[in-house]
Amino acid sequence: MKRRNAGPPPPDGLVIVDKPAGLTSHDVVGRLRRIAGTRRVGHAGTLDPMATGVLVIGVEKATRLLGHLALTEKGYDGTIRLGQNTVTDDAEGEVTDSTPAGHVGDAAIAAGVAALTGPIMQVPSKVSAIKIDGKRSYSRVRAGEEFELAARPVTVSAFEVLATRREGETIDLDVRVTCSSGTYIRALARDLGAGLGVGGHLTALRRTRVGPYGLDRARTLEELEESFGVLPIADAAAAAFPRREVSEDEARAVSHGGRLPADEASGPVGVFGPDGTFLALVENSGGVARPLAVFVG
Repeated sequence: MKRRNAGPPPPDGLVIVDKPAGLTSHDVVGRLRRIAGTRRVGHAGTLDPMATGVLVIGVEKATRLLGHLALTEKGYDGTIRLGQNTVTDDAEGEVTDSTPAGHVGDAAIAAGVAALTGPIMQVPSKVSAIKIDGKRSYSRVRAGEEFELAARPVTVSAFEVLATRREGETIDLDVRVTCSSGTYIRALARDLGAGLGVGGHLTALRRTRVGPYGLDRARTLEELEESFGVLPIADAAAAAFPRREVSEDEARAVSHGGRLPADEASGPVGVFGPDGTFLALVENSGGVARPLAVFVG
């Protein structure tokens, strides 16, 4: 594996990785730490080992953007198998029961998909990284503990069936989903199957987008090993957040953690100085724009 030559740390920025199957998000972070030659590497939102596609990685100061980027809308392509439940709600777990699904018609599938579109309450998969009293849910499953996860509000803004394949007593659906942060596609597969009375699980998943960052910007680990580079932090912030340009005096204030007059924006806003330098993320609160994170100084 190639590493950057020893010397100054890499520039602040994002790396959009096309994650391969079989690696955890933490595995990818470890690879990028070696390639980039720095420990300051993190990711915005995990992908299961089975899943492929867009994983947003922050390097150096850009790691402080990740918590805000993780809250953005995401896009997925996947395959749902109707007629089988698994312990993990995906193809990595053992099949727990099978129910013939050949009788389920296209109209019933469309109605089931519609019921899971829009603002919904979703119970996450138990084999997930959600913490319960400081312990990961999947760790509790492995320990044989009995517990329940609470439903949480998520938004599925689009849930589309692209193709339907009927083989014996199972049905495979190729789907495209656009959803809010915190939505589990495995849980959509499980709940679609449950609603149709035949069970269901996810057999393939590819994340196509995180906020403004899609597969068109993504690079494989092999490509990054050959030629490492980042999306500069200013470009990354400008693509993901509304832009606010400030005067020299305001730039000086916000660079030291000072507040700005509030504007009409909602959510995090990227603040840029007169020379185009990305200074901070701010958010309106109580009549002023308060810094969420400062990236200079």
